[in-house]
Amino acid sequence: MERRRQFLKVAGAASIVGLAGCSGGGDGSDGSDGGDGSDGSDGSDGSDGGDGSDGGDGSDGSDSEPEMTFGGDGTVDFGISPSVPQEDLNVQYSPLEDHIGSYLQENYDVPSDLSVEGTIGSNYSAIIQSLGQGTLDIAETGPFAAGLGVMTDNAEIILQRYGYGGWTYKSIIATPNDSDITELSDLSGKTVAFSDRLSTSGALYPLYSMSNQGGLDVGELPEGNGSQAEFDARFAGGHVGSYTLLEQGQVDAAAMGGFVRDTGTGPAPEAWQEVATTLHEDEGLPRAPIVVSPELDDDVKSAIQEAFLEGPDSIYYGADGEDGTEDDLWFSRVRESSREDYQSVIDVADELGVGTDIFNQ
Repeated sequence: MERRRQFLKVAGAASIVGLAGCSGGGDGSDGSDGGDGSDGSDGSDGSDGGDGSDGGDGSDGSDSEPEMTFGGDGTVDFGISPSVPQEDLNVQYSPLEDHIGSYLQENYDVPSDLSVEGTIGSNYSAIIQSLGQGTLDIAETGPFAAGLGVMTDNAEIILQRYGYGGWTYKSIIATPNDSDITELSDLSGKTVAFSDRLSTSGALYPLYSMSNQGGLDVGELPEGNGSQAEFDARFAGGHVGSYTLLEQGQVDAAAMGGFVRDTGTGPAPEAWQEVATTLHEDEGLPRAPIVVSPELDDDVKSAIQEAFLEGPDSIYYGADGEDGTEDDLWFSRVRESSREDYQSVIDVADELGVGTDIFNQ
């Protein structure tokens, strides 16, 4: 891998913040076994201390572990999915990014100019593909996107997030309060908003329920253009965006994460009740993971995971540093995780016949 790669911005993305940071020391698998001559190859007769008399055996640090790099350069590139309005993400994520940089700098041998840079992806697909290409090192994303990322060798799951009181969450389909739609089958011939093609709660589970419980033909959705479905599908690009289409009267129903209804992420709960009624709800979805690029060395992945696990509560409080204010992150802690924790999501994707073509949508 080249020493310094050009960072490729995610399609449609905007840079959030570049913070001074650093990365951690490795296990030597990238060349610390003496490839720089520390094994005495330039003085095997011992005349220059190759027998270790002057530290040629590494006692002076000549074969010490090399600096850890991320994606082959001095930047930890952090992808952020469009799960909440973009104007909120800067103040929400900057303390977390700052902590990652500081933690790695304090605990690992890293390039002196290493920084942490956040990028908001235009959609989940852009985030996952950038991880696979190595232009992103780490990302927060949804369960469905992460599951497909694992299946296609574009991502590895390392952490699960805890938020709104649990490790699981809900998917909902809502209708306007004055709607005559009372069951999923009534959505035939209607216009339905979805959050994102790779959204677990905003597309995957709603489509699965519409097909399984509502008896609707979903066509090739969430892949394809939806022309074969017996309803008109619109993808809003985010959960709040899906609700907004419903609020504005542009759609007959809208699918989104239950947190839009139950928290202040979108409208206030009271405002929601004035606009929408829950038509259908799915529970028990595993909360969203943190993923890393498979292009990273194992020791780098472990360092990133450790930075999260060792983080203080304050990294979730947003830029103002105060708990319980508007710029708090939606999640408040993390735990180690892997593909197995998201197998139920992968199974639903299999039921709908979702394949890698969805990345080309």
